[in-house]
Amino acid sequence: MSKTLVIVESPSKAKTINKYLGKNYIVEASIGHLRNLPKTQLGVDIENGFKPNFLNIRGKGDLIKKIKKLASTSEKILIATDPDREGEAIAQDIADIIEGSTTADVYRVLFNEITKSSVKKAITSTEKINIALVDSQRARRVMDRIIGYKISPFLWRAIIDHTSSSLSAGRVQSVALRLICEREEEIEKFVSSEYWSLWGNFETKSNDLFKAKLIEVDNKPIKILLKDLSDAKKEEFKKKNFVIDNEIIANELASKISLKDNFKINDISKKDNKRNPYPPFITSTLQVEASRVLRFRSKKTMQIAQELYEGISLGKEGYVGLISYMRTDSTRLSEESLDAARSFILDKYGKEYLPEKARNYEKKNKKNVQDAHEAIRPTTTDYSPEEIKQFLSPDQFALYDLIWKRFIASQMESAVMETTTVNIKADEFLFRTTGSATKFDGFLRLYDESIEELEFNPEKEEFPIPIGLEKGNSLLLNTLDKLQHFTKPPARFTESSLIKELEDKGIGRPSTYSMILSTIQDREYVVNDNRKYAPTDLGKLVNGILVKNFPHILNVNFTAQMEDELDSIAGGEIGYTQVLNDFYIPFSKALQKVENEIEKVKCEKCGSDMDIKIGRFGKYLACTNYPACKNIKSLKETNKEPKQVEYTGDNCPKCGSKTIYRVGKFGKFIGCEKYPDCDFTDQIKTGIPCPKCGKGEVIPRRSKRGKTFYGCNKYPDCDYASWQNPAIKTKEVDENS
Repeated sequence: MSKTLVIVESPSKAKTINKYLGKNYIVEASIGHLRNLPKTQLGVDIENGFKPNFLNIRGKGDLIKKIKKLASTSEKILIATDPDREGEAIAQDIADIIEGSTTADVYRVLFNEITKSSVKKAITSTEKINIALVDSQRARRVMDRIIGYKISPFLWRAIIDHTSSSLSAGRVQSVALRLICEREEEIEKFVSSEYWSLWGNFETKSNDLFKAKLIEVDNKPIKILLKDLSDAKKEEFKKKNFVIDNEIIANELASKISLKDNFKINDISKKDNKRNPYPPFITSTLQVEASRVLRFRSKKTMQIAQELYEGISLGKEGYVGLISYMRTDSTRLSEESLDAARSFILDKYGKEYLPEKARNYEKKNKKNVQDAHEAIRPTTTDYSPEEIKQFLSPDQFALYDLIWKRFIASQMESAVMETTTVNIKADEFLFRTTGSATKFDGFLRLYDESIEELEFNPEKEEFPIPIGLEKGNSLLLNTLDKLQHFTKPPARFTESSLIKELEDKGIGRPSTYSMILSTIQDREYVVNDNRKYAPTDLGKLVNGILVKNFPHILNVNFTAQMEDELDSIAGGEIGYTQVLNDFYIPFSKALQKVENEIEKVKCEKCGSDMDIKIGRFGKYLACTNYPACKNIKSLKETNKEPKQVEYTGDNCPKCGSKTIYRVGKFGKFIGCEKYPDCDFTDQIKTGIPCPKCGKGEVIPRRSKRGKTFYGCNKYPDCDYASWQNPAIKTKEVDENS
């Protein structure tokens, strides 16, 4: 008897779905994409409407044959790849591959969650492949390929001495790198300003103690005077504000204030403020929160979320999908999920924690929303995190717990906070203190996102305020604290703040953020040190080359505009070719301008231009007159630019000259600047003892593919190796302990 063939993306998803469908269905996994653009060619026919040339991925031949064979004997074929643009494109590839191998009807099926009811419902609600979504994904892929393929050669020419073949440019990754580099420039150019704050330690007649900050002198608010203001603006600023920018002024004020004995409460105000719960997670907010709270990298977050979506084995119950689809821009929630959440809240916390009606977080007229999906939520309230903890890994539990609490809390009653502000005055001096108390905890009983990872800041610190204070009460000033401060430069991006910046500026899409961040680290353009991104020297160099030569293309606004147009394709508002023309026309002009300005390498045999090619052993120059002329040569032979020298700060112990960092076959090392006259070399030391043998020292090395890893300098006697810098790993352990 013929069966129905269901094709999904992953084996684990296949297991879960097969459990629900039974013996009349065969569930097979494509294991991601089956086709891709060629590795060593552009693979896009620009002159023929930007037609992509997709090839079967090497190594998937046997799987493709198997899928074709299963399709040939099936009476019905359901393509159930992930319900997003990428999944839609994979669905189209599968349909193209099995075409001609079967006479069965082919349908598209969308699983927004992997539960028995949703799978059964989806099977009976088949539809056609969404060509608009496919075109949107294809346009994104083609756009990225053109930029990478056309711009990367400029990097190869400009940075000849980099041994890795991983140098590349990308439409979104290069803009992300630019944001990090520009932030680093702000930090480097930042000029710190000194300022002081004065805090009074007051005592009431009933001997209660509390702190208050000096905020005003002679009716002028105390503000910080920035050093980078012009002299004229500084004078204007001082007319309106009181500035304490040195210790002399701070001491003078302290002396005057200490003489006062007439401090009284000038005013007391109390105000109730509502704190509303946060919306359920979407892809970006999940990555941000998991990074902030759980210290998960975005790649790890998405991987674990995928596992929770596809199904976890819950003992006798078998595989169960625990969360809805995790790639979504929508905060929409189904009526069924809202009813389930409200019932749970009523049973667990009582009616005072349940609002009169369900909360709706949808934003009207918001662009880029894949509204086919709901927000990220548990598939059912039957499986609370604690109840199924034994079946989850620690990381799976932590992420599921976060998603669960955020979803339930999103439908709980608001918290009510009482804020008390006390003003204290003595003649020209005004002090203020603020405190808050929780009158009703509401959703905070379950979930509180407000705990920030900030350094102690006395200016923002709230202090307990004694009960029973009244306007007109006299106070005694016990002591006065003078605190010196310096303005700080903008903070480096953390993973969570960079994701938020990318989303706010409309760069990339939440589903691509983890790949973007992984790419710029794998390329060694940035390092993630102590959970903060800093550009490497290579990253700064690459960014400088790209911004100088392609300022318009690798621009935040242009990239965001292209994202909007890609979304317009998905919505059927604009065509594939039009969007790529909108992109390619200005891009080709910029490309031509750069090509006209750089010196062409001529073939010494026939006089034709030499072009950069990628071969089995990396990049090389080949004559464009091939096959008439088969001349090839190394890229390094054409390098006329002086290599950038990076000094170590030490002197050569052999000849006394300066030592510099060099790059060789096995990675970066230290050498004498006088080479070849002086052949001194040394390994780069990290100062970290080998965690395996305890005798050697960990040093950076380079793999065959050019990727940096860390190994023991006693190799081969000790085979310790790690992709992660042990120094960073040690810091993370310290922070978590």
